[in-house]
Amino acid sequence: MLACAERSRRVASVCSGTYVLAAAGLLEGRRATTHWSRSFDFSRRFPNVRLDADRIHVRDGKLWSSAGITAGIDLALAIIGEDLGEDIARRTAQQLVVYRRRPGGQSQLSPRLEMERGDGRFGELWDHVRTHLRGRLSVTELARISRRSPRNFSRVLKEEVGVAPAKAVERLRMDTARAARDGGRSSIQQVAAACSFLRVLGAPPSALRRRGRRG
Repeated sequence: MLACAERSRRVASVCSGTYVLAAAGLLEGRRATTHWSRSFDFSRRFPNVRLDADRIHVRDGKLWSSAGITAGIDLALAIIGEDLGEDIARRTAQQLVVYRRRPGGQSQLSPRLEMERGDGRFGELWDHVRTHLRGRLSVTELARISRRSPRNFSRVLKEEVGVAPAKAVERLRMDTARAARDGGRSSIQQVAAACSFLRVLGAPPSALRRRGRRG
């Protein structure tokens, strides 16, 4: 396998396929990712691999790795973007009916993904939030919908999604606005009005668009 990898232009793995690359010695001292549920075991077995367990996909030189099965689609689109350009990558994503870059950024455990869990304790709440993103979603109001006290609500929700209520709502607004921008459904001005890109991402919407075009 090592000889084959040396002759190859690119080597990639999906999900726990990262184990195969690591076992072959291809990832020694390299960055990689795998499914979040395998991260502890992977790190124990391969301590010399620089595991970035929170990423959807990782590239280190010609070695590419991705998290879960669907993250393999993100990785494939990134490869298409590199080889054939962003326009082809976007058109491919449209054909597959997926995002070129999924809302929520590149984190496996982003609040947006946690909100999509069917077994979560706040399914009814997130349904309300999604349909009232332009409203005033205070902690008191969200706690009332969840039938909890504000203090208990804040504590339990942070346990569920890993961030405070205000940050979770802000992230969901940002993800929704960014998806609209990437899909061409909103102007830069509309996106800027919809969420605080500068404070959350550290760059204005125009810079993010230029960065996206460069891939």
